[in-house]
Amino acid sequence: MTSRGHLEKPEAVRAAPGPIGFDAHDHDQCVHTAIAEAEAHCAASSLRFTPVRRTALEILLREHRALGAYELLDLLRDAGFGAQPPVAYRALDFLVEHGFVHKIERLNAFIACAHPGASHSPAFLICRKCDAVAEAHSAPARGTLGEAARATGFKIERTVVEALGICPSCADTSDT
Repeated sequence: MTSRGHLEKPEAVRAAPGPIGFDAHDHDQCVHTAIAEAEAHCAASSLRFTPVRRTALEILLREHRALGAYELLDLLRDAGFGAQPPVAYRALDFLVEHGFVHKIERLNAFIACAHPGASHSPAFLICRKCDAVAEAHSAPARGTLGEAARATGFKIERTVVEALGICPSCADTSDT
């Protein structure tokens, strides 16, 4: 287990081949796997994976896109949970803290982690036309940012990498 609460996985799992989010895949399997990872992590760490936390994660996984807290709150309300903002924010805080969800700063929204349980530094590829988001791995401590940090004695603890562009679907359907 890492210091951020992520479960350690073999190196082969941490080194995913490319961005996850723009390509076709077995969506039901990805939802099932992520929920199983969350359940296992919570059980192993004596954390409460409450019904509202589980439902919030399931919603983010099923939507497969970034959702704002109020949009999530509406969907939680439709699922039978309270309609007060703390309902969504508490669930999101827990899910982010334990690595099941990431916050997309540019969109002020949240997306389910594409690599649940893996220790990683995500980079987000955000389509400026449709707001689709793909998650890729980044290694900021190894690149130019890492070199600058080492040169000044700074220790990087967390980075947020977000790239804005056009996803394959939007590129196929329009002139950029």
